[in-house]
Amino acid sequence: MGTPRDAGMRLVMLGAPGAGKGTQADRLAVRYGIPHVSTGDLFRANLSQGTALGQTAQRFMSQGQLVPDEVTEAMAWERLNAGDAETGYILDGFPRNVAQAQHFESKLVLAQQSLRAVVHIYVEPVVLERRLTGRRTCPGCKASYHVVFNPPALAGICDACGAELVQRDDDRPETVKKRLEVYMDETAPLVNYYSERGLLVMVDGNWPVDNVTDAILARLEGDRGHD
Repeated sequence: MGTPRDAGMRLVMLGAPGAGKGTQADRLAVRYGIPHVSTGDLFRANLSQGTALGQTAQRFMSQGQLVPDEVTEAMAWERLNAGDAETGYILDGFPRNVAQAQHFESKLVLAQQSLRAVVHIYVEPVVLERRLTGRRTCPGCKASYHVVFNPPALAGICDACGAELVQRDDDRPETVKKRLEVYMDETAPLVNYYSERGLLVMVDGNWPVDNVTDAILARLEGDRGHD
């Protein structure tokens, strides 16, 4: 990135919806004692707290428009400057496109900081569709299930509270297809962007969760820091 790498454990997680990057980010956050910064959580926090950035985002969202990159960037950078992120963080959902990545890189250079790695969890599209469309959620206690990988004891019924399970709107087949198309159009080019910078760590996300975690740690903590 043009500057010497500092000692901070600053990571970016890449992966299509359903690849499991949120799960792996949570595990890495615990291991390294750094925050998992999800853009979804950032938006919810700013909206619920009524911050200036949250109000700006709400104006666009209420009109059915995409929140501009500069608003998302400002939310992310503000969070990354919090005290608990001083020694590192794990970004999940940001940068979302090359323009955001370029802006983020310029901010890091000015702050004399650098990314340790960009972890890309790759899963075949057909597997992603099966993972996403099979998810079911309890509207009562919020427990999560999967019709194939984690089914309830009684089909369609929550084990914990007995409520009828539902499929979220964004997990329906037609919506899943659109989500994956958006990812390929906007976010997938980041793989090439970070590969060219020698930061990309590719991991096979088709493996069981524990194996994926082991593979990430081997790359981050082994002799090979990046591709």
